[in-house]
Amino acid sequence: MKILSREEAQQLLKKVLSYSRAEGCEVNLSGSAQGNLRYARNTATTAGSVSDQNLVISSNYGLKQGTATINEFDETSLQKVVRRSENLAKLAPENPEFMPNLGPQKYEEVNAYFESTAGITPQYRAQAAAHSIEPSRKKDLVAAGFFDDQHGFQAMANSNGLFAYHKSSECNFSVTVRTSDGTGSGYAIRDFNDVDLLDTGKASQIAIQKAESSRNAKAIEPGKYTVILEPAASSGLLQNMLFNFAARRADEGRSFLSKKDGGTRKGEKLFGEEVTLYSDPQHPLVPVSPWSGDGQRRERVVWIEKGVVKNLFYSRYWAKKMETEPIPFPANGIMEGGDASLEDLIKDTKSGILITRTWYIRTVDPQTLLYTGLTRDGNFLIKNGKISHPVKNMRFNESPVKMLNNIEALGRPVRINGNLIPPMRVREFEFTSGSDAV
Repeated sequence: MKILSREEAQQLLKKVLSYSRAEGCEVNLSGSAQGNLRYARNTATTAGSVSDQNLVISSNYGLKQGTATINEFDETSLQKVVRRSENLAKLAPENPEFMPNLGPQKYEEVNAYFESTAGITPQYRAQAAAHSIEPSRKKDLVAAGFFDDQHGFQAMANSNGLFAYHKSSECNFSVTVRTSDGTGSGYAIRDFNDVDLLDTGKASQIAIQKAESSRNAKAIEPGKYTVILEPAASSGLLQNMLFNFAARRADEGRSFLSKKDGGTRKGEKLFGEEVTLYSDPQHPLVPVSPWSGDGQRRERVVWIEKGVVKNLFYSRYWAKKMETEPIPFPANGIMEGGDASLEDLIKDTKSGILITRTWYIRTVDPQTLLYTGLTRDGNFLIKNGKISHPVKNMRFNESPVKMLNNIEALGRPVRINGNLIPPMRVREFEFTSGSDAV
């Protein structure tokens, strides 16, 4: 599939807009090529690729809006899909929260596209998997993993003169390695925009080492423990917390950021002094699109600074209602950390538990952000700065708010799922029961 240039995308979008008869029209154009390879039991099981281009037209008459989609770009098809969106708009009920299209915006260029990733071949994916499968097989371990990559573009234009264009690429790799007797398990995950930064063999060695070291884990009593959370262990909790920085939810009393007597807790210190969390589309390690879905310009936004809540995200509708400026939904999360490695954190821990990963996280209480979930793929007891022995998985009940108030030390941030998160040592992390699952 051809990746349209900025000029080609703009020309196509202008043509579509020229067919519009509605009061307002917004057109989103995207195209991508994706590939993947999955393996299990040390054998490739599925592989595939897909490429497509997609055009979404939204027309409005006042507060009534209709949307139609197409992936055929001849003139007849384009005119037909525009008419379809207009007909749907005329039939739709009024949306009291509809916001008119934005006018022209100024977007910063974001370097998120790499030819190295765009040039990935099926042979490359096979070799990437082999670098994981072969060393696992040699040690009588069983590897299962997934590698996928994509590259493409997105563009947007509307009848008020807005135009936006962005190219991106990304690759993702995850692997679980188990012992042949099923008593040990390890895990590693990596994602980058530039595949030249990915070493699936090196990542797999981490999973292999954890699998071998976690054999025959011992159970410990539930309770509150000092833990070292690897980024894969804390990312789910932190992402859920950031998603709850919605101003509307807080203003309506449905959030941990709601005041009991009304209003939000913006400006309050709710977290430890060590905690600074922000979003930045320009960050070189986690670049994202410079605009949000409705065309709002994304900028660097600090959500938490030294423990203080600095900003909430506002939709355009809610910002207008509350007479403030809109702030788009965050596309990445970057938590500041220190210079220590994971090994340094372990050496400085007298007694604690190293947690590789958490999963199956579910909400218990949205007002306090209390979550429950399980550990998996390797927990290890730490004694006097050294790994003592593996411990069985456990269920936890924990709030990221409480967690971020109990930080003892932060390590060097690393990329995970498009975010930057440091490993962290946290006291009084609460485990409520054991789990026999590996």
